[in-house]
Amino acid sequence: MGGEGDSGYQLNFPDAPKLELDELIDQLVSRAESVRRAQGRLRNLLRATQSVSGDLSLERILRRIIESARELVGSRYAALGVIGNDHHLEQFIYVGIDDQSATKIGHLPEGKGLLGALISDPRPIRLDRMSDDPRSAGFPADHPPMESFLGVPIRIRDEVYGNLYLTDSVNGRFSAEDEELLSALASAAGTAINNARLYREAQQEHRWSEASAEVQAQLLSSTGEDPLRTIARRAIDVSGSDLVTVSLVDPTDEAVMVEAAFGQGAEDLLGRRFPLNETIASQVIESGEPLLLDNPLAGGPLPIANLALIMDAGPLIVVPLRDEERTRGALTLIRRRGRTGFTDADVRMASGFAAHASVALQLADAREFAEQMVMLEERDRIARDLHDHVIQELFSVGLGLESIAGHLEGSPDVARRIIGKVDEIDRAIRRIRTSIFTLQGGLISTPGEALRNRILQIAGEVTPLLGFAPAVSFTGLVDSVVDASLLDDVIACVRESLTNVRRHAHASSVSIDVQLKGTKLTIRVADDGIGMPKDPERRSGVANLATRAEKRGGSLRITSRDGGGTLLEWTASVNGRS
Repeated sequence: MGGEGDSGYQLNFPDAPKLELDELIDQLVSRAESVRRAQGRLRNLLRATQSVSGDLSLERILRRIIESARELVGSRYAALGVIGNDHHLEQFIYVGIDDQSATKIGHLPEGKGLLGALISDPRPIRLDRMSDDPRSAGFPADHPPMESFLGVPIRIRDEVYGNLYLTDSVNGRFSAEDEELLSALASAAGTAINNARLYREAQQEHRWSEASAEVQAQLLSSTGEDPLRTIARRAIDVSGSDLVTVSLVDPTDEAVMVEAAFGQGAEDLLGRRFPLNETIASQVIESGEPLLLDNPLAGGPLPIANLALIMDAGPLIVVPLRDEERTRGALTLIRRRGRTGFTDADVRMASGFAAHASVALQLADAREFAEQMVMLEERDRIARDLHDHVIQELFSVGLGLESIAGHLEGSPDVARRIIGKVDEIDRAIRRIRTSIFTLQGGLISTPGEALRNRILQIAGEVTPLLGFAPAVSFTGLVDSVVDASLLDDVIACVRESLTNVRRHAHASSVSIDVQLKGTKLTIRVADDGIGMPKDPERRSGVANLATRAEKRGGSLRITSRDGGGTLLEWTASVNGRS
């Protein structure tokens, strides 16, 4: 035994309990660190949720969602794709790629490869390497390289609104925890998007209601803007469309005429007439039901003929303009390709606007009919006075002058001058007869007078577009032309001629002379405009008129007038080929 103070004596403890204690302390520290880290990420999730829920502007909310998602899970790139009605991406909002790089990449994704996989099967996708997945379609030229991928759907109730896409985790790979956090954010984002959509729809509903009130007030007013122009103007203001047209079915029920148009290409469409069966409006007019399309140029009939030449059309809505008995026309709203598509709510609101406009049109028609009856009665009285008094007196004067000319055998020059004045009186009588028919036109409905009545009707339709009224005259028994197909050819000739005058001639006057001599019918349309273009861009309408004339044994001739202007002369045989 050693004595007290023996320095060689030491206390020794077993090593095993000490190691277990160190491990427990390390585990506690690690778990505490995990809890702290999880608490921090939950705080980040809460902040992200508050960020996307604190606004009612849909555009700002979508931008905040992808920015919050990128920050929440730590990724270099983030994007949000909005799914359209055609199950492709109609919007693709991104962060992490600068504008210069985006320009080099080119068009935005349409929803193929991995992006499309998430659309067709809306369940989260998490990959360490995108290139290892067989669904990956690769990247276009100038696209930055990307490795890890995480995608989750954004749902609004049972509807998949879009998807969140994140690539290149700053940690090298996305974890299961990242997926859970992003799914939670997507759920909150769906609620925020739904609230923003409801708010937008409420605002939009209010704007459509204001537009309906303005249209009804204008339709019931006797002055101011043309009601159809008001309908088109207010529709393009409210709907955010790039082109709006109002088309009405013509009296034959075989064609539609664009009565009002606003937006891109409106000038090329205004006042034009298109066969009903060549437009998608026929489907709406026949069914009376609205139509929503995401890509009208994908094939099949177009909503408006020549639309592909006017604009790169994207989403569109066609809604009917109905009265109690039939569909009288259609309102068409069009956006350019690449813009946000219309929704079912847009269709519903546009249909409500069109219904209000249709009711107002009926009221305006009833008021106009009552006013026309009063006016026509007065016109009928004036027409009788012209026929019974003015024309008879002119006949008497003409006969008297012819008699005088017959007694001037020694003065042939004077006789010729008198006969010339007699011819002028005859032309004046023909114009007065045309005026009489114009005054009585609304009261006459005999089949034989269809040609005269239709030509006068067309002249009246284009008067607001020309800025002046065409002068119309008839020579011969034109009322005897009752062949329906010939009538269509004549109407096409007059309408195409006046349309060309409006679009190209810059004229201040135009005359239409219709003459039937024997079996030969001649239409002459003369204007005082700038003359024919040396290299006209579009000759399809003129070529069509030439074909119509040749099929009827006639011809088409377009010449420049002395002193300026253009003369179109179209001839046909009333008995078919001559």
